Amino acid sequence: MSGRTISSGPMNWRTALAGSQMLFVAFGALVLMPLLTGLDPSVALFTAGVGTLMFHFVTGLTMPIFLASSFVFIAPIIFSVQTWGVPATMGALLCAGVVYMMLGIAVKLRGPGFIHRILPPVVTGPVIMVIGLGLAPIAVHMAMGKTGDGAIELFPYQDAMIVSMVALVTTLLVAVFARGLFRLLPIMCGALAGYAVAFFMGMVDFQIVHDAPLLAVPAFVMPEFHWQAILFMIPVAIAPAIEHVGDVLAISNVTGKDYVKKPGLHRTLFGDGIATSMAAMFGGPPNTTYSEVTGAVMLTRSFNPVVMVWAAGFAIFLAFVAKFGILLQTIPAPVMGGILILLFGSIAAVGMNTMIKAKVDMAQQRNLVIVATVLVFGIGGMAIGDGALSLQGVSLCGIVAIILNLILPMPSQDADDLHVEQEVVDDLVQHGRD
Repeated sequence: MSGRTISSGPMNWRTALAGSQMLFVAFGALVLMPLLTGLDPSVALFTAGVGTLMFHFVTGLTMPIFLASSFVFIAPIIFSVQTWGVPATMGALLCAGVVYMMLGIAVKLRGPGFIHRILPPVVTGPVIMVIGLGLAPIAVHMAMGKTGDGAIELFPYQDAMIVSMVALVTTLLVAVFARGLFRLLPIMCGALAGYAVAFFMGMVDFQIVHDAPLLAVPAFVMPEFHWQAILFMIPVAIAPAIEHVGDVLAISNVTGKDYVKKPGLHRTLFGDGIATSMAAMFGGPPNTTYSEVTGAVMLTRSFNPVVMVWAAGFAIFLAFVAKFGILLQTIPAPVMGGILILLFGSIAAVGMNTMIKAKVDMAQQRNLVIVATVLVFGIGGMAIGDGALSLQGVSLCGIVAIILNLILPMPSQDADDLHVEQEVVDDLVQHGRD
């Protein structure tokens, strides 16, 4: 398939095969996110498929994009589920999707530069770093055979470390040394390697798979609306909104088309928002554009958006295969923990790279103040308020970063130049007096 685009015929078997390949690339991250947050992976498959279809309906089937579970929301979802329950969390995520749609409308009215003016890299960079670093204890606890909060030991420490390190090493080796399509599958390769070792060590129980029916309707959950959960979740939408803009620019570079102009960034953001809100209506995780799939598009030259329609169709079909969804839930915690050590660290690195690429000058006091405050608030566990009214974690960091960026004065080059010119004039005057 390399070197030419796939035929545009929707019933072409090559297009269908390319669609299955795209789902395969996205699959590891797609199902890992709901497994970590306690959501149903079958529901995640369904909402990823339907969300992708809705995105393409809004954007007019113009972009080779696949949408699925967003990792940025892992920590907020875990906290929200523990605090307010799954239905309230879904209601909050639905509102986060509405924020996406409002951003799309704002971009339509104010232009694509609107988001970057409100959310510059000095704001989004440290917030993304907090998301990754804040998740680090969860990954370490799971790698050591415990629950995410470290309260319960699920597997013996030695067995868990063997499995988690096999998964971690496999993931990083594939990510660094693999070539071609396999380079896009580090998560899946790591999961398979760790799962195989866990199976031979007696850590996998297939009885629940045997007892499950072959086909069944996924365990959908209807949302409920609690304002505390909504206020907690809405600021989390900042990071994936910026990530979305980056993904749109990336796929534009791959295909050689300017998707910021057509279908327009306002439509892609709006489509992402609809996909996220729709997912929450069924109990699924929020959707985001997948960079892994963008990489696969670049390798295979599958520029035809119909390929993603096929991928969405396959995802919806798998959602109703009950035994498959239950099989995913047999993956032991150490397997996921080993992968997440690399994955969560990568999220933090993305935040750092966001500032590096934008050449954020940390010698400027305003930038140093914003980054330092956000990092310590997020990693240190700062909380403002009590009980249901408290703000903490990513939501607090997002609000603090935005407020600091708005109230702290920008360094003015013109003012600096004027100051230098005044010094020169003063020197000349003094020289004249002398």
